[in-house]
Amino acid sequence: HYPLTLAVVPGPELQLKLGYRPDLFDQEAVDGIASRLVAVLRAVAEDPGLRVGRVDVLSPAERHRLLTEWNGPGVETVPGCVPEVFEQQVAQAPDAVAVTFEDESLTYGQLNEQANRLAHLLIGQGVGPEQTVALALPRSLHLVVAVVAVLKTGAAYLPLDPDYPADRLAYTLTDARPTRLITVSNVAQTLPETHVPSLALDDPQTQAALAHASPSNPHNTDRVEPLHPGNTAYIIYTSGSTGRPKGVTIPHHNVLRLLDATDHWFGFTNDDVWTLFHSYAFDFSVWEIWGALLRGGRLVVVPYTTTRTPSDFLHLLANERVTVLNQTPSAFYQLIQAEAEEPHLGTQLALRRVIFGGEALDPSRLTSWYQRHPQDTPVLVNMYGITETTVHVTHTEIHTTDTADTLSPIGEPIPDLRAYILDADLRLAPPGVTGELYVAGAGLARGYLGRPALTAERFIADPYGTPGTRMYRSGDLARWNTHGQLEYLGRADQQIKIRGFRIELGEVEAALAAQPQVAQAAATVRTESGEQQLVGYIVPDDGTSPDPTDIRHTLTKSLPQYMVPTAVVVLDQLPLTTNGKLDRKALPAPDFTTALGNRAPRTPREELLAKLFAEILQLPRVGIDDNFFELGGHSLLATRLISRIRT
Repeated sequence: HYPLTLAVVPGPELQLKLGYRPDLFDQEAVDGIASRLVAVLRAVAEDPGLRVGRVDVLSPAERHRLLTEWNGPGVETVPGCVPEVFEQQVAQAPDAVAVTFEDESLTYGQLNEQANRLAHLLIGQGVGPEQTVALALPRSLHLVVAVVAVLKTGAAYLPLDPDYPADRLAYTLTDARPTRLITVSNVAQTLPETHVPSLALDDPQTQAALAHASPSNPHNTDRVEPLHPGNTAYIIYTSGSTGRPKGVTIPHHNVLRLLDATDHWFGFTNDDVWTLFHSYAFDFSVWEIWGALLRGGRLVVVPYTTTRTPSDFLHLLANERVTVLNQTPSAFYQLIQAEAEEPHLGTQLALRRVIFGGEALDPSRLTSWYQRHPQDTPVLVNMYGITETTVHVTHTEIHTTDTADTLSPIGEPIPDLRAYILDADLRLAPPGVTGELYVAGAGLARGYLGRPALTAERFIADPYGTPGTRMYRSGDLARWNTHGQLEYLGRADQQIKIRGFRIELGEVEAALAAQPQVAQAAATVRTESGEQQLVGYIVPDDGTSPDPTDIRHTLTKSLPQYMVPTAVVVLDQLPLTTNGKLDRKALPAPDFTTALGNRAPRTPREELLAKLFAEILQLPRVGIDDNFFELGGHSLLATRLISRIRT
């Protein structure tokens, strides 16, 4: 019943017999295992002092497969800048609708003219290449205009989500040191104090200045300095392991080559309708915005409340005739449930591609979708990616046959990228063997803003590329299967992804430890309820009794909502391994029942709501005074609750 058995048969010469279960291994895989075993035995026989871990177990054929066949020869993409390609689309179809938001819309000509006026206004204030302009804008047409305008000046845009805590926004503004801050009046009132000069787009003086600004496309003769493909296009901040978020700098050429190098898979055209579903401070938005605008398509900016209400979003997809949908798997699982409750809407969808990214996909959770849809209408695609490698790294189509597997297939590298699975000594891991995923090629970021030491640590010399090339150490574990497809296996460090958001546990732990009543802190992810939950653990300072609810409330002032633990558990001490390290596996599950109130429902409506709360949270009961989020709820569970309440 063992998957593999190695029998050692004594005699004049030892015989080794390798047995295997054919339902788990094919002949090629076992032949590879046998050949590597022989290579190890031969090497140590020739040099008995050789460490086994130093033996190169790859055959020449396997090395060629890993470096050449499965990574391919690469493709050449023409360097360029984002505004130039956008302006080409404007020239081809100025009257085509470029972007819509609720009942408003802009044609390509109108979007270009508004962006040009704002760009000229900024250029007149000295804004240009290798400078940064912060954007703090709600979902609106203003947001898209501002993104396009900043790129036209040659500067990089720094997206600030207005819903982020003031402390985090203040840190980002201090760290990035932008030359300008573009916002609107109602958002400006909520932003932290800053010395960065601001520009409110809805201010009457700004409106008057824009009316007098030039509507023509800015050229290098207009800009402070010429714009080049290597200039930074945007800076997105991601969670940091030391408790400090870090800014990733991505140049113009990276965005263009992403679309060019994937065109043979997707063939996006001016007939496509996209949604801007994600926060523009999440790099998935780069793919959504420019996938639409650089191919002449239409971009639908989704209102925030709609993104949190799957039923409303399903109606939007049908009404707007959306053809290209980008989703984190967690969000799509919610959409599947909403569509199951309103199957008539599923027949009205115009989707041709659904592209997953941001977190690991569990194909088995797509079964109910395929029960209602053919596997090619729409085509479901999984794309693994990292902010540091410009949104996407790999591509694979998901088929109905994949739903029996719980492994996350991430497929083959984009043609102008190279993927290596390496061991701790940066040697190639054989097919089927887990290692750390490194990415090389045209998509790599310039590095981390103002963090040369961290850049040098994560972006290292590529030992398998041409001299001078770099590769990025992802921290993700993966392996090649025998068909040349990559499978994602989780993290090698403390970084996690929950509902598409990248989180460093170290940053959460640093925020917990910073609380006055906390002596020690830890954080981990638990899945007892079937949903990923971020849980914090604290050891109080002597003589203090911190309230977990107060701790969570305090964290909302410094951490984005998705980084605030679902629960905070108070411990006498943190569990340790025999080596004195934190034993994360021994951290206890949170007990939400201790927080339940005593007041029972009084009316039929309260009984129904309490029942639904308990059902969604998987608790024995819920009282009428209980808080959904303090009992383990989060935004996606809330959307499920809303859907059940409506039903």
